[in-house]
Amino acid sequence: MGNPRFTETGWPTTSQVAVRRASVWLAIPIVLAAFVPCIVAGAQLPTGSSARTPFRLSSPDLVANGRITEQHIYNGFGCSGQNISPELVWTGVPAGTKSLAVTVYDPDAPTGSGWWHWVVYDIPPSVRALPARAAQGAMPRGAVQGMTDFGTKGYGGPCPPVGDPPHRYVFTLYALKVARLDVPATATTAFVGFNIHANTIAKTSFTVPFGR
Repeated sequence: MGNPRFTETGWPTTSQVAVRRASVWLAIPIVLAAFVPCIVAGAQLPTGSSARTPFRLSSPDLVANGRITEQHIYNGFGCSGQNISPELVWTGVPAGTKSLAVTVYDPDAPTGSGWWHWVVYDIPPSVRALPARAAQGAMPRGAVQGMTDFGTKGYGGPCPPVGDPPHRYVFTLYALKVARLDVPATATTAFVGFNIHANTIAKTSFTVPFGR
């Protein structure tokens, strides 16, 4: 007697099994064709960080790693510049920023603690620039200029000792998580700096050297 053959109401026949196996193998390329484009497309999607405008500070008046011109050099201590504050512009202010601050600092000054040339804080988060001559009366509404190491408020340009290697002048923009710094009008640069750093969300800077 031969092997028993079952109908569709029982076990499948040998020919039925073969047909079903062939159907499975034929379906595999179709399934892969549907999923591969999705995988590739997913790998090419930009992340949030790459699509976001970078937090960046720059100046049309200064070239990073270039040279500071006479217009922005201090007038005093043997220097005869015009002491005009340069224009500063920025992009990519982070979400959650409630105010901005700007500092100009010389870490190479022979004082043991560097030299603060400009401190501006309580800049509204909607502001995107400090115009040229901001320190001379064009400051955005609400912004405050703090004391510098010259002993006065406002901008004090570079004036390194004659013969020193070029000093580095670091221009830094800070995004802060508070709308206003809780400091007195006579606060020292160290006091203001402490409060700036304690409330910083992000910062960006560029450096320009100058010597004479």
